Amino acid sequence: MKNTIKPKVAFFDFTSCEGCQLTVIDALQTYPELLEVVDIVEFREAMSERSDSYDIAFIEGSCSRASDEARLQDIRERAGIVVALGACAHLGGVNAIRNRQNLDEVRQYVYGGYADWFDAYEARAIGDLIEVDAIIPGCPIDRYEFLQAVKALMQGRSPEPPDYPVCIECKLDENVCVYQRGHVCLGPITRAGCKAICPAYGMSCDGCRGLIPFPKIESLKQVMVEHGLNPHEVDSKLTLFMTNQALDLVQEENAHVS
Repeated sequence: MKNTIKPKVAFFDFTSCEGCQLTVIDALQTYPELLEVVDIVEFREAMSERSDSYDIAFIEGSCSRASDEARLQDIRERAGIVVALGACAHLGGVNAIRNRQNLDEVRQYVYGGYADWFDAYEARAIGDLIEVDAIIPGCPIDRYEFLQAVKALMQGRSPEPPDYPVCIECKLDENVCVYQRGHVCLGPITRAGCKAICPAYGMSCDGCRGLIPFPKIESLKQVMVEHGLNPHEVDSKLTLFMTNQALDLVQEENAHVS
């Protein structure tokens, strides 16, 4: 980061719902004092001004078109620090579901006779194309985690999301386990930091924050089958947000076997 009194901060969006940026705007409304310590120089959701350089670039969304690559590289060259903002930028997100299907068939299904008009390829996390200095996981991100990340960056530290599973947060909050409610949950293999918000309201974790280190995926698959899911349903559950991570694990396992 440059040695400035107020670091220049910019926000950019690629293929996403832009919900993470809306969370940032909500956080700024709740904590406007943040604007006293950073200078937001580009943020399409909230302002029309633009800048040629920035100390910190927050990027939401996956790279899903060939034309995205040059823009990503340009942001990387202009920014001192790049932060992947949310599941799409961090993991490829929901957009990556199409990576397991024939892309031409997907484009035809979505766009019909206009399929050739649209530039599209495999959805990828931005870290697959440029160096990323930090991540803020989630779909959408947690506003308080965003504030903590900004604080860390201002202090010259890299934000460090928890590396333990959502189950830990459920235990700390004394939530009734989703499995005891008759549902299945990806909490045992998903990175914590969301305060277990979905299980706290009786909903299952869908893995939007990505995998913990060394996840016991095969064991969890067996548990989900024991709770009534068929193999196709298990596969769908695991790849709602983590398609790319799941594919990477399969490739690693195949490489280890061979």
